[in-house]
Amino acid sequence: MASMLNLKEATGNQSSWDTLLPDFPKGPLCKYRQKASFNWKEMAVLLDGEDIIQLKNRIFSALESDPLFAHHPGEDLCREKYQELTFLRCKRLFEYDFLTQQEIMENPLRIFNMVICIGMYDWSLCLQYFLHCGVFAGPILSASKRFADFVKQIYSMEIFGCFALTELSHGTNTKGIRTTATFDRSTQEFIINTPDFEAAKFWVGNMGKHATHAVVYAQLYTPDGQCQGLHSFIVQIRDTKTLLPVPGVMVGDIGKKLGLNGLDNGFAMFHNVRIPKENILNITGDVTAEGKYSSSIKDVKERFSATLGSLSTGRILITALSTTNLKLAISIAIRFSAARRQFGPTDEEEIPVLEYQTQQWRLLPYLAAAYALDYFSKSLFENFVEFYAGLLTKQRSQRQADLGREIHALSAASKPLSSWTAQQAAQECREACGGHGYLAMNRLGEIRNDNDPNCTYEGDNNILLQQTSNYLMSWMNCIRDKAPFESPFGTINFLQDYHHILGWKFTSISVEDSMDSSVPLAAYKWLVCYLLRESDLKLSKEKQSGRSDFEAKNNCQVYYCRSLAIAFIEQTVLQRFHDYTHDPSLPPTLQPVLKNLSALYGLWSLSKHLAVLYQGGYASGEQAGRFIQNAILDLCNRLKDDAVALVDVFAPPDFILNSPIGKASGELYKNIWAEILQGSKALNRPSWWAEFCINKPVAGRLRSRL
Repeated sequence: MASMLNLKEATGNQSSWDTLLPDFPKGPLCKYRQKASFNWKEMAVLLDGEDIIQLKNRIFSALESDPLFAHHPGEDLCREKYQELTFLRCKRLFEYDFLTQQEIMENPLRIFNMVICIGMYDWSLCLQYFLHCGVFAGPILSASKRFADFVKQIYSMEIFGCFALTELSHGTNTKGIRTTATFDRSTQEFIINTPDFEAAKFWVGNMGKHATHAVVYAQLYTPDGQCQGLHSFIVQIRDTKTLLPVPGVMVGDIGKKLGLNGLDNGFAMFHNVRIPKENILNITGDVTAEGKYSSSIKDVKERFSATLGSLSTGRILITALSTTNLKLAISIAIRFSAARRQFGPTDEEEIPVLEYQTQQWRLLPYLAAAYALDYFSKSLFENFVEFYAGLLTKQRSQRQADLGREIHALSAASKPLSSWTAQQAAQECREACGGHGYLAMNRLGEIRNDNDPNCTYEGDNNILLQQTSNYLMSWMNCIRDKAPFESPFGTINFLQDYHHILGWKFTSISVEDSMDSSVPLAAYKWLVCYLLRESDLKLSKEKQSGRSDFEAKNNCQVYYCRSLAIAFIEQTVLQRFHDYTHDPSLPPTLQPVLKNLSALYGLWSLSKHLAVLYQGGYASGEQAGRFIQNAILDLCNRLKDDAVALVDVFAPPDFILNSPIGKASGELYKNIWAEILQGSKALNRPSWWAEFCINKPVAGRLRSRL
């Protein structure tokens, strides 16, 4: 894994770290920075490596130096102006061309980090850029070489793309998509049609104002009237010279959203829109000139999964985007909490709110989660790179199929875990920063609102968890038969000890004994096996009672399969972070704090499952619960003095973070005051002043006289 490769780089010297990472300005946060048990620069180099830090510095510096990206305090942009500015900035990103194809090939984590850097500045911009260069371009790149000209046009921005899958009446249920593509043998064209307004393509990012082309998902019909299932097609929707709709296409913007309003989400309807036969993205199937359908994937279910393979890419990215939102929110809240002083042991002495146990308990587990999920999201991306390399080389091996299944199961659960964690963290951070957290200028509301759709797009979180639990349940036959099995990345290998693990008990004998991540990790293994057993039994009982497969599965979600999927992904995240933090080659100067983070994340996550641990007999008596709770509080206290340095490791520069209370100086009140007074209308009297000063109301004038 990439982070493991960086272990050698962490042994670099102080001068190289200082060149890469300048010192922070002096201010109220210095006290905490001096108390830290480790060097934050050494940690940053360990986690990212010098190559990625240089890339981040280059991107951040370019954005801060460019007037087009300047912030305008106190200015409320209307939606249309925000969309225009987002598009102009997107164009500018093409001009910067931060990474060449060669650089991406050498280290794919570069593109991963570039997308995150742009997102830290503004998620609308990030998504507009990535939807075009990644989500639109991805399926085209995966198809045959005949699309080489399209690819050139994508990266020169001669065309602008979108990914048109969802419809007004169908989102997560992609099998229900009703747009049609009928092959006309006489003209060698596909005819794209929208049967009615409920089948209009809807929620499509970039479609509202800018996209000229779309990857459109439609049911493919051959001349014999047979539906061959869902396939994707390149369809032009606007003229590239005028941005007006092409004949047969009605396309528009769906309106204001709760967040991400710089991104133009749109709708489209098609009426007999003809496209060349060659515009089918022949990833999973194609049609001959005579109208015969052919596919190298004979199994219909497997073909459907391959058609939507690009969705796993999106879910892996959303895992990283959500984790980034978590990092942004916790950076602001920790810095605020270390600088904000309220109350104290005497009337004369006020102490930082970070010193209070409640504030530590509210925030520090989310700091630990940020580290654990960040490590996991990078490792999952690297897993995907291995799988994607097989796709590009058209591998059809069993291992390739197994890679796809495992990545699908992992991404279908990591997206819910990371997006929900970030959503809960953003709200907790907002409240932990008091009234100042509610000021829009401090960005916590924007982070919360921009993160919100991560819980929904690329698959509703609760529905996605079913796909992970289905994957886990599929191993039950092997488990019952005690047949050997394993997965390419090893995430389900511990289930080979299923029968043995179910006999485990909580064995810690003290709070201190509980403060290593091996303790929650063992509990999680038992929890996954227990929930797998209970879910399997529940499903069997439902079927035995005469219910259909559909009804039986529906009745097994809450408290069973849903809990199973969540426990499994939390266990997987913890397993990878535990293995990393306990690696003997980690620098001894960094290992203690990383182990504390791993233990806190594991125990805090596990504490939400305490009822099931007792219910299933893993834990009994008062002590187990008390040990876990007290260990969480002790770890929060241990990490308190390291908290500021830990957010310094991943917080972007002040210009990018764009939060007066989150600035690196910690000068809360100076920063808020300066931001307020920079607003162009902060001191203006209202334009409606005369309504108070001149036009006084006549009390009771409009009261009914009846």
